[in-house]
Amino acid sequence: MTTSQITINTPTEPAVITVEDSGRGRPFFLLHGGAGPRSVRGFAELLVGGGLGRAIVPVHPGFDGTPRPTSFTSVARLAAAYCRLLDELDVHDVTVLGNSIGGWVAAEMALAGPGRVSRLVIVDGVGIEVPEHPQTDVSGLSLPEIAQLSYHNPEPFRVDPSVLPPEAQAVLAGNRAALATYAGPAMVDPGLRARLAGVVVPTLVVWGDSDGIAGADYGRAFAEAIPGARFELLADTGHLPQLESPEKLLALLAAADEPRTAGGGAM
Repeated sequence: MTTSQITINTPTEPAVITVEDSGRGRPFFLLHGGAGPRSVRGFAELLVGGGLGRAIVPVHPGFDGTPRPTSFTSVARLAAAYCRLLDELDVHDVTVLGNSIGGWVAAEMALAGPGRVSRLVIVDGVGIEVPEHPQTDVSGLSLPEIAQLSYHNPEPFRVDPSVLPPEAQAVLAGNRAALATYAGPAMVDPGLRARLAGVVVPTLVVWGDSDGIAGADYGRAFAEAIPGARFELLADTGHLPQLESPEKLLALLAAADEPRTAGGGAM
């Protein structure tokens, strides 16, 4: 794996994005959620080790101590920057896979840059408004409380922030601040659900059946909003399948159909 700092130009200011890149072949652009880039690194290694292709993992600016440009204040702006990053990397036929807020970013990328994005994978994404099945408000919860909602079996993933060194505690606080800046306290864009009708690439929506942050019915609504999207429910899995059920998620990717047409359809 190589780690690079890539500078891209945005309409307001240059931005430096940290990118971890490994493997060869068809590119997968893996977008982390509020748990930070560590939550997708292991899955990137599994994907590359399984011979599925190349894993490109950007660190959302502001996470893990990286600088966040002052204009990066929304998911849409982050998605636009990532579309420019794909241009800078000059990669084509990209599968964009995002978990949690990363799923929201991935959806915005599919809407903004379908020229390079050829497939979309939403993994327990957030961002749409589903009044009949709302997300859990996690804005005032502690990390242990969030972990309880995030996993089918939270025990292997519990972290007590109070015993971490000050540097690690600062990173966690910075991650939460960056998440709040991008997504807002409710982690919802009221207009996103309707706009998803404009997604024209094959889409797979994967959900954990034990997700306590955004339940399975929320996930079904996400899939129903995207034309031709396929919905898959993973048993004994919470909000972060790439951590809790990585082999099941990898199997879904390996079995996914190739895009049937340039105009969309199920994976």
